[in-house]
Amino acid sequence: MYHFNFPCKFDRRWASERTGEWPDQSIAMKAILILILAVAALLCCMEVSAMADSTVSFEADAVGAVPKGWTATKTGRGDPKWTIEQEPTAPSRSKVVKQSGRADYPLLLKDDTDIKDGFIETKFKAVAGSEDRAGGLVWRARDANNYYVVRANALEDNVVLYKTFEGVRSALDIIGRKGGYGVAISVPANEWLGLRVEFKGSRFRVLYNGQQLFEVEDSTFTDAGKVGLWTKADSVTLFDEVIYGAAK
Repeated sequence: MYHFNFPCKFDRRWASERTGEWPDQSIAMKAILILILAVAALLCCMEVSAMADSTVSFEADAVGAVPKGWTATKTGRGDPKWTIEQEPTAPSRSKVVKQSGRADYPLLLKDDTDIKDGFIETKFKAVAGSEDRAGGLVWRARDANNYYVVRANALEDNVVLYKTFEGVRSALDIIGRKGGYGVAISVPANEWLGLRVEFKGSRFRVLYNGQQLFEVEDSTFTDAGKVGLWTKADSVTLFDEVIYGAAK
C-alpha cells in the first residue's frame, strides 16, 4: 500500500513566500500554482492503494481450534496440526496461528480467496524442528497438490520459491540466473521475520523483511486460486499479521 501525504490546507502566505507577492506574478503562473495546490489538496485526503488488501485477524477464534474460514490440509502424508494460540511476542499483540503437527507439507488455505494477480505476506517465527524449520506462503492454489509456494528455512538459511504440481515440489530458477537453489540469507530461529510475495501474470517478486530478494517467472498456474500458509515436515512455526489482496 502506498500513501501520499500533502499539506491539506491552502495557505496564501505559503504560496507567496515561494513565488513573491501575487500582484507581481503573471496570471498564467498564478493559475498553474493554484492548480498544483488544488491537486495537492485533493491528494492529501486520498489514500492511494496499489492493492485491495485484507488483513486477517485471529482474535475472535478459540485457542486450540483451527482458524475459522481456513482449511487445514496437507500435500503428501502426515498429520498437520494448525491451531490458534496466544503469543505474547506476536507483532500484532494478538492471537496467532501455529503449525505443530508433522506432515510432508502442512498447508492452510484461505477459504474465500480466488486471486489471480495480487500479493500475500506474513510475519512468521520458526520455533522448532529437527528435520525442517520453515514458514511459507502459498498462492494460486487449485488444491492441496497444485500451487506456488515461497518459503524461508531457518535450518538451511535460505529462501526458495517452488511450484507444487500434482503433489511434486520443484524449485524454480531465479530470473537472471540458471540453476541454483533460491537465495542464501540468514533466517534466524525464534525471531519474527517478514515474508511477502507479489504475483502478476507469470512474474513473481519475493521480499524478505521488506527487502526484495529475487524474481521468478513461471506459467504453470495462470488461473486464480487460493492463498495460504505452508510449512514442512516437523516444523513448528507461528504466523501473525497475514495480509493478502488482489491487484486492482
